[in-house]
Amino acid sequence: MKSIQQFITFIPILLLAVGCQTHTSDLSGTKPIRTSDFFAAFPPITLPITIADTNINSFSDTTIIGLKAMTQFIPDSVLKHFHLNKNVIIHPVGSIQKLKEKYLLSNFSYKNNTILGVFVFNDKNEFLAAKNLLQSKQNDGYVHSIYLNKEPTFLISREKYSSEKKLLYTRIGWVYTSGSTFMVAMNDGNEDALKNNTIINPIDTLPKKNKHSGNYVKNSKNFIAIRDSKSTKLYHFFIHFENQDNCTGELKGTMKMVSEDKAVYREIGEPCSIEFTFKNNEIIFKENGKCGNKRGIQCYFDDTYPKQKPHKIRKKK
Repeated sequence: MKSIQQFITFIPILLLAVGCQTHTSDLSGTKPIRTSDFFAAFPPITLPITIADTNINSFSDTTIIGLKAMTQFIPDSVLKHFHLNKNVIIHPVGSIQKLKEKYLLSNFSYKNNTILGVFVFNDKNEFLAAKNLLQSKQNDGYVHSIYLNKEPTFLISREKYSSEKKLLYTRIGWVYTSGSTFMVAMNDGNEDALKNNTIINPIDTLPKKNKHSGNYVKNSKNFIAIRDSKSTKLYHFFIHFENQDNCTGELKGTMKMVSEDKAVYREIGEPCSIEFTFKNNEIIFKENGKCGNKRGIQCYFDDTYPKQKPHKIRKKK
C-alpha cells in the first residue's frame, strides 16, 4: 500500500520533469528572450557546404523566429535589407563558431521568395556585421549558389550557358574582416571582358602624403595602391595582380611598419601574412602565411612593383 502511495506521489513530479524537458523557448519576440535561447535556435553547420537558389528552403530549421525577436539582437536598420514584407517568416539555418566570431545564417521568406542572410557576432554575443548572401527568385536566367568553406569564405556564384553552349560564370568570395565589415577576397569570372579590364581601386580617394604612400604599378592588371592611415606607422593598401596563367589575387587591408622600410600585413585569427619591403623606389612583397582565400590556388603574393611618379598638374597662366 505504501509503495502505491509513493508511486502516486511521484506521478506529478514525473509529469513536471517531462514538461520542463519538452518546453520550448518563446522566440516570437513578444517578450524579452534570453541570449542563450536565441543562439541555441541556430544548430551548428558542418562545413564545407553549398546552398543553391533552387534548394535554399531545404536548409531551414523548422523553428520560427519572430521579427521582433531578431531586433532584440540585430539592429532594425540592418534587418530592413532582408524584410520581404511585415509578414516575413524567419527560419534559422545554422551557426558557424570561430575563435572570436560567431556567424548566424537565417532564411527570410515571404510567399515564394526567400533571402539567405548571415549575421556576425563577437565572443560577447554583440552584433558586428551582416550580409545578404542568396535569393531564391531572381528571374535572370542564372543559377545562383553560395559555397561556404571552413575559414569561412562566402563564395557567391552565378552560372548560365550562352547560346553557343559556353558556360558563363561570375564568382565573388567574401570574408568578414576585423573592421566590422565584409570585403571581397576573390573575384573571378569570364562574362564581361570590359569588367575584367577595369579594376576599381577602393582606396583611391584616400590621402597619400606620407613617405611610402602612392601607386606602385607594374601594369594596369598588377599594382599596389598605398594610402595614409591614422599614423605614419600604418598604411592602407589595395593590391591586385593577374599573371599569365590567368590566376588572380586581390587584397585590401592595413600594413604596419616594423622598421623604416619594412611593413607587415597580418589579420588576427587569420593565417594570411604578407611582408612588404620599400627599396630603391620599389615595393617588394612576399607572402609568408597562407592567403589562399585572397588569390588563386596556383599563384602567390610575390613580386616587385616600381613606384609611379605622381602626375603634375600644369597651372594655367
